[in-house]
Amino acid sequence: MKVGIMGGTFDPLHIGHMLAAEAARDSYSLDEVWFMPSHIPPHKHEAGASGADRLAMVKCAVEGNEAFGILDWEIVRGGVSYTIETVRSLRQEYPQHEFYFIVGADMVEYLPKWHGIRELVELLTFIGVGRPGTPLDLAALPDFISGKVLLADMPQVDVSSTALRSRAASGRSIRYMVPEQVYEYVQRSGLYGLQPRSAD
Repeated sequence: MKVGIMGGTFDPLHIGHMLAAEAARDSYSLDEVWFMPSHIPPHKHEAGASGADRLAMVKCAVEGNEAFGILDWEIVRGGVSYTIETVRSLRQEYPQHEFYFIVGADMVEYLPKWHGIRELVELLTFIGVGRPGTPLDLAALPDFISGKVLLADMPQVDVSSTALRSRAASGRSIRYMVPEQVYEYVQRSGLYGLQPRSAD
């Protein structure tokens, strides 16, 4: 089985994440995409929402799509999340699966700095998904990495979790920038300073 891993903080998960996952699945005929919220990614500060809330938002988003699943290992394990540790465990747990790791264009450029990257490219293939204003230049990567990176096209949506947190904190709407189920969860939970609203 061909499985894509969609890692990220998902703070919050937004429509760009969903489009990237679907673009990778469709472009390379993946059987499933597993969304994997990180506990504390090594390249970012601690997330704004708790691990439990971020995991719950992912569950809301993927519900009803049989091709999308959830991998909660990094949230459960805690601590700083290094992809290499998770991928080693995945290969041990699912030796029959062929794994792909889905990343945005900004992360493609950062791949040479990833912890354990030489081992990672032996264990899986990366699928890079374009983002607005961030072209994918595989020629700039070392040869041992560029040969293990595939590219996927997706509709260009200029939305980021950072911008959404800022919008919510200033009282502006984030509706339709996140899946509707995620929006409802954020409202119910009062995350990011968004005040809960009663139904009309």
